[in-house]
Formats: sequence, C-alpha cells, structure tokens
Amino acid sequence: RFIACPKLARTVRRCLLGKASRHPQPVLLECGPGPGILTRTLLNAGVKVVALESNSAFLPNLQSLENSLDGQLKVIYGDFFKLDPLRMGTVKPPALCSDKLFETMGVAAVPWRADVPVKMFGILSQKKERNMLWRLLLSMYECSSMYRYGRVELNVFISEKEYKILTAKPGETKAYQALTVLSQVGYEIQLLHMEPWSSFVTNLKTGGLSIPKCMWLPNDHLCLVRLTPQQNLFTRGLNPTNSATFIFMVKQCLAKPKSRITDRLNSWSLDNGKLLTELEIPTNAETRSLYPEDYRRLFEALQNSNMLTETWFHDEAIESLRQIN
Repeated sequence: RFIACPKLARTVRRCLLGKASRHPQPVLLECGPGPGILTRTLLNAGVKVVALESNSAFLPNLQSLENSLDGQLKVIYGDFFKLDPLRMGTVKPPALCSDKLFETMGVAAVPWRADVPVKMFGILSQKKERNMLWRLLLSMYECSSMYRYGRVELNVFISEKEYKILTAKPGETKAYQALTVLSQVGYEIQLLHMEPWSSFVTNLKTGGLSIPKCMWLPNDHLCLVRLTPQQNLFTRGLNPTNSATFIFMVKQCLAKPKSRITDRLNSWSLDNGKLLTELEIPTNAETRSLYPEDYRRLFEALQNSNMLTETWFHDEAIESLRQIN
C-alpha cells in the first residue's frame, strides 16, 4: 500500500511535522514512497527526506526528482522491512544493513537519552504486520539494528485491530497480550490519524483493497501511530543485556492470561512469598490484570534479588529469544 491522494499526503505531513519548533527537524526516512505523492508534499514543507523504495518501477521518477533538488532528497533502493536480515551471508538488495543505511543518510549514533536522530514513516504490510511489530520491538529492547543509533521514532500506518492491541488495558479479553505490555513499557504510543482502508492504493493485480477481517475488534481503518522509544527505558534495572529475560517473563505470564501471577512465579521457583506483597501486587491477581508497569517493577525486583540468574529461567529466556529471531 502507498499514498496516492494529495489530501491524505497533506494530513500525514501535518501529523509528522506537528507544531513548529526552533530545533531543526531530524531526517525523515520515508519507506515505500511509491509514486512520491507524500515525498513531494514533505519536500515542499522544507523537510529533508531519504526515500527508501523497493519497487524498481517507482525509482526513475523518484531519482529524477532527486536530481532536480540540491541535496534535500536522497533516493535509496531498499526495503526497510528487510533491514538487517537475520540469515547469514551477503546482503542482497532490496535487503540492506542499518549501518550502511545510516552512513548513506549521514546520521551518526547518539546516546539513548538524546533527541530522536531519525523519524521513519511507512505503511506496514498486512501479511507481515504482527511479525514486523514484534521484530521492531525486540530490536528496540536490544538496542540493535537501527536502534544502535538512538531512539528512532516510528510513524507507521497499522491496522485498527493492531492499534487496539497495542493500547489495550488490563483485563480486556483477547486484546491484552504480551505485545501490549512490552509495547507500552518500551514506547510512548500516540495515535496521529485514522484513515479508511479505501484511501490507500495497493499493488495487487486484482486492484482489490484486501481489507483483513476481524470478528472481535474493530478494523475499519488504518491508524497512523507514532512509536517513540521511552527515554527512561534503561534508567532502572532493565537494560539491553537482560531485556531478553524480561520479554520471556512477560510472554510466559500472558501465555495463560487467566492464571494467577503467584502460580506462574512458583512454577519457576522465583517467588519467596514476600515479593508480591512488597510490590503491592495481590497474590491472587491474574496475569491479565497486571499493568505494564507492574510487570516492569516485578522484573526489576527479581533482577535486584539475583533470583533470575539462580534458576533455569535465565537460560530459557536466552534460548526463547534466539527462536524468536
């Protein structure tokens, strides 16, 4: 999918740029610009754009636009959603490596607590939407791939269903998941705009809209969502080194959302009977009723007590993350 409507392009531009600021805007990485409708709208607003396009049919038009400007636009043949492929060996376009991409963009790494170094805009493929959200999230917690360069801000169109999952509250049946907890701990999540599916053009040969159905959550729109990594994510006990254990703990707890948190901890030999009481978490609470911050506090308490490294739990977490990747 890509944007072909000038009105929608202007709406997205307003969402991406927000209020005027005295500070210079970071580079905007536009993924899958297609015919360049949004690209031109951003350029007309004075934005420095790096256009990452994987469809060779759109490249001549974009490159012609690049040549007509004085460095404001850079066009790269590549696919953001194939950034840093997991398989070993030579990386062949449209796949690409983040270090090469950021070098080409002229963006250097900054400390995690610094300002956002790059803004990214894209539309997630519906077939791989969930997998991509997970992959981006894991990279963020590890500070790997593009997150080695700092808190890259994602501005992505995702399905309304996935947005509801990312922002679900404890106790919401089906919607409150491990992805919910980990996203709310890791990102500042902001809804910028909702647009009907019919506003987007697809590359499908049939010309169909390919609107995915969902029986248990509304899914009539694509939602433009800003995912900004939390500046204070790694200021307490959580860090990129032990994040695999935190992710594993949350996934295991919410694999059985109706189970009691104390039963889950006891099954791992992690609860000494006092921990939940000290954290003011009811011992009979179901895992689906804990808030994201509760999971973070629980993990940090376990980490500080050295209980995690004294059990098989730590090794299981590392192995689980290898399987996810």
